[in-house]
Amino acid sequence: MPGALQRPAVVTRVSDLIGRTPLLELAVTETGSRLLLKLEMFNPTGTAKIRMARAMVDAAEAGGQLRAGGRIVESTSGNTGLGLCVIAAERGYTFTAVVDHHAAADKLRAMRALGAELVYVDDDMPGGALHTAAREEHAEAMARGADNTVFTEQHNNPANGVGYLPVAHEIAEALDGRLDVLVGAVGTGGCLCGTGRELRRLIGDLTVIGVEPEGSIAFGGPAHDYHQSGTGTPEGAEIGALVDFDLIDEGVKVGDVAAFATCRAVARTGLLIGGSAGGVVHAALTRLPALPPGSTMVALVNDGGEKYLDTVFDDDWMRRHGLLSPGTEREVEDRLTKLRGNR
Repeated sequence: MPGALQRPAVVTRVSDLIGRTPLLELAVTETGSRLLLKLEMFNPTGTAKIRMARAMVDAAEAGGQLRAGGRIVESTSGNTGLGLCVIAAERGYTFTAVVDHHAAADKLRAMRALGAELVYVDDDMPGGALHTAAREEHAEAMARGADNTVFTEQHNNPANGVGYLPVAHEIAEALDGRLDVLVGAVGTGGCLCGTGRELRRLIGDLTVIGVEPEGSIAFGGPAHDYHQSGTGTPEGAEIGALVDFDLIDEGVKVGDVAAFATCRAVARTGLLIGGSAGGVVHAALTRLPALPPGSTMVALVNDGGEKYLDTVFDDDWMRRHGLLSPGTEREVEDRLTKLRGNR
């Protein structure tokens, strides 16, 4: 890769390791179209979200909302919180993560290890109130009126999208401006829309495909529970202000069974990816053969799979939740085997 994408040999802060993540060629069609994975798990904390965590803190500092010794509050299912832990530790802030017991246990343990204060919303809320909405309300209430305290509010914070502009530059430089399709998960909208908008500015027209879990409501209903964490918009939650429907050419839904089967099939190529990334890769693999010859598709893989060894990659957990599907795994594995044979 070009020199600008190489990480420095010696750094003085963990956050200096953010970015310059690699592209992995996962699959190639007989007509020469290829699927590349942007491996954001090579960031510190193993996720893309540390990029926007840093950008949100930068913006709070620049706006005078956050000063030395201040407190950061955020509602998180884990990955954004992990990123904020690192930035808070480096800059001397206290970080309070508002969480619930549905988050991956390893993410909660890691946040605590990195010095975060964890505040849990009540699992037994009246009327089955949504945990995501309850977390947001609690985080906002904690920060309201408190001196030198900022609720970073990732779902509606413009700095979220700004944090992903470097992703576009890294992709454009690595591919010398040749990109036809970008595929990514839609949760807050910051990663896909921030990256996609900047890529269109840098290289011109390309197709942007957004992926959410079945049960999420950003691309319509029906709404129901889902197990892909850190992505989508559950019923009762507001669609993030950063989700730009004018930018997204196609909205795709992928169910938990297909997403997790894809994670497990990709693992047998030697790569562990997170649950929502499985949905993104499944959508990309499905569309790859139909692309014009010689096309390049990039899928944003925002999370590694190491945090999901007790869930997505655990047969007992998968079986208990009705998600284990050896047949679907074989279908994805067969598709991968065929496409990888063209490389």
